[in-house]
Amino acid sequence: MMLNIFQYDFMLRALIVGTLIAIITPRIGVIVVLKRLSMIGDSLSHTSLAGVAAGLVLGINPVLGAVFLTVIAAFGIERIRRSFPRYAEIAIAVIMSTGIGLAGILSGFIRNAASFSSFLFGSIVAISDFELIMVISLCVLVLVTVTALYKELFYITFDEESARLAGIPVRLINIVFTFLTAITISVSSRIVGTLVISSLLVLPVACAMQLSGSYKQTGFLSIIFALFFTLSGLFISFYLDLKPGGTIIITGVITLVTLMILKARPILHANRGNNA
Repeated sequence: MMLNIFQYDFMLRALIVGTLIAIITPRIGVIVVLKRLSMIGDSLSHTSLAGVAAGLVLGINPVLGAVFLTVIAAFGIERIRRSFPRYAEIAIAVIMSTGIGLAGILSGFIRNAASFSSFLFGSIVAISDFELIMVISLCVLVLVTVTALYKELFYITFDEESARLAGIPVRLINIVFTFLTAITISVSSRIVGTLVISSLLVLPVACAMQLSGSYKQTGFLSIIFALFFTLSGLFISFYLDLKPGGTIIITGVITLVTLMILKARPILHANRGNNA
């Protein structure tokens, strides 16, 4: 007889938190991907790990430490990116290297290595009341801000120069979006893991781009895919006794590969017909 996942409070909480994160991460991810900054998630998630280590060393809440350092790192990326406008990947590489270095150094001062390791792949089934409140607050903040700035973010995503000429306060909007990205990654890293959150930013968007033809449709479908990955991953991990974070991402990878194969099939058939 199969266990009922809904009879466990920790799984109900995980489903709620997972649903909220699946709604907000694609909202950030669509803009990040279309601005060709997909690796920013990796960079900031590694920096958040350094913040976690700093929090554990100093005896403060590690999530708050992650938020603090990730916000600084996000603005650091934006500052370096303006110095190398044609080579945005340099900024990401510099901040990622800094985050990895700090995390490596600070981890040596942590007495309880298990608490630090739990942040690598997250603890979505061990959410505290404080973390639940943080995720709910983050979800409201992201949804309200992205909705209010929908037009401005749309223009800036595709052409910052034209947006500036149209009178849009590009720098201010970028600051707001950078802040949202930083806190989304830092808070979500605690839930799904620093090694997982960057994938959750990109994979749903990549799947949506296989099917959609517009910015709005991509945003909607990416949320649907993120919900599918997260909820499916939680159910699969529960019944097969697997790690939730890794299961969520592998579900996303399998979905993306399947969509790519299905999309390529008509092209293959067409090429065979032409060769015949």
